[in-house]
Amino acid sequence: MKSLKVNGVERQFPPDQMPGTLSALLESLGVGTDAVVAEVDGRIVRREEFSRTQLQDGQQIELIRLMGGG
Repeated sequence: MKSLKVNGVERQFPPDQMPGTLSALLESLGVGTDAVVAEVDGRIVRREEFSRTQLQDGQQIELIRLMGGG
């Protein structure tokens, strides 16, 4: 099994189902890219780089959803 730590929670993936990019991870989690800030191993990733940001076993990802309100 491969794993990613997402917001402090370890998520396990069979090797053939490990998301290859940050965009693929967000899609698998049902998170839209238009309202999220992402950090991979302590580095903030710009939204236009989500699809080019490769993920590897053991990385730490922090996701912050932006919400409107009043």
